[in-house]
Amino acid sequence: MKYIIVLIAIFLFSGCFEQERKLPGYKTTKFIKDDKNIDDNLSEVLVLFQNNCRSKKAKKLYKELCKKSLHVKDPISFFHNNFELYKIVSDESETGLLTGYYEASLNGSREKHGKYIYPVYSVPKDLIEVNLLSIYPELSKYRLRGRIVDNKLIPYFKRGEKKELNADILCYVDDKIGLFFLEVQGSGRIELDNNETIYVGYANQNGHRYKSIGQYMIKKGYIKKEDISMQSIRKYLEDHPKKVEEILNYNPSMVFFREKLRPATGALGLVLTPMRSIAVDRSKIPLGGMYFYEVDDKSKNLSNIVFAQDVGGAIKGTIRADLFCGYGDAAQNLAGELKAPLKLWIFLPKRENNG
Repeated sequence: MKYIIVLIAIFLFSGCFEQERKLPGYKTTKFIKDDKNIDDNLSEVLVLFQNNCRSKKAKKLYKELCKKSLHVKDPISFFHNNFELYKIVSDESETGLLTGYYEASLNGSREKHGKYIYPVYSVPKDLIEVNLLSIYPELSKYRLRGRIVDNKLIPYFKRGEKKELNADILCYVDDKIGLFFLEVQGSGRIELDNNETIYVGYANQNGHRYKSIGQYMIKKGYIKKEDISMQSIRKYLEDHPKKVEEILNYNPSMVFFREKLRPATGALGLVLTPMRSIAVDRSKIPLGGMYFYEVDDKSKNLSNIVFAQDVGGAIKGTIRADLFCGYGDAAQNLAGELKAPLKLWIFLPKRENNG
């Protein structure tokens, strides 16, 4: 049976007073209590919440509510009695943005031969990653990556800077452009020429910041701003093979992969749920949180309760989310075209339940 409920946050002082909630570690983000009305299938959301609570991040944020959710008989009462809704506001007055990603699919081979010439790298053996927490606690959310040369730590190689890396190769694929998009998506599946399917996911990256090739192509006049999408980028690259190196190498960031036993999983180690999982900037809002989003674009007609279960190099900002659209052509088309103004709310435990 499908349960539909309107969640109504309680007004204080007849709704004329905004309550702000402070969360440790998020100084530039405001969480303002809201009376937003939300419709959703709470029976489904309960199952997703229980699964989300398998992660340490969710358990830290929701504490006793994770345990309590395992014994719920009435999803409506559980969510109504235990959660409050807070609108997310940035101190930096940024414009919200929702984009989409999907589980990419490529063709490959364990051996380099014929058309299979583009390597899918695991983490390079000479990549050094430094956790700054023990020395600079205020930088606990950051990692320093590089390589050692003459006993000094220097930046790791940028994309295109070195022909071959000192890394194991998971397999070779036949599509350089598709491999680039695999890095952008962070995970995918590869159909091998021996009829085997392998799943690969994000393992690390080279330490360089992601730079949008779409923005670069607009600036260079290759594609008009109003026409930019994953599909238009791919078509331009396929139609202009001499431009491929120039455009792809504009983004110095490289992603390295590991082989997985399961389909697309996010930063929390959980299998992502199409249209219910999002990637966020964990330095701005909590990874592992339960959120509600809606877009200021009636043609998209998108709104849902979702769970922050992933991160991405291109996902930077407070009111910023990347929606996991699933696997297959429909998911790829939706993700490739999705770019809409975003409003975002987070569900937090009522204060008396935050023990």
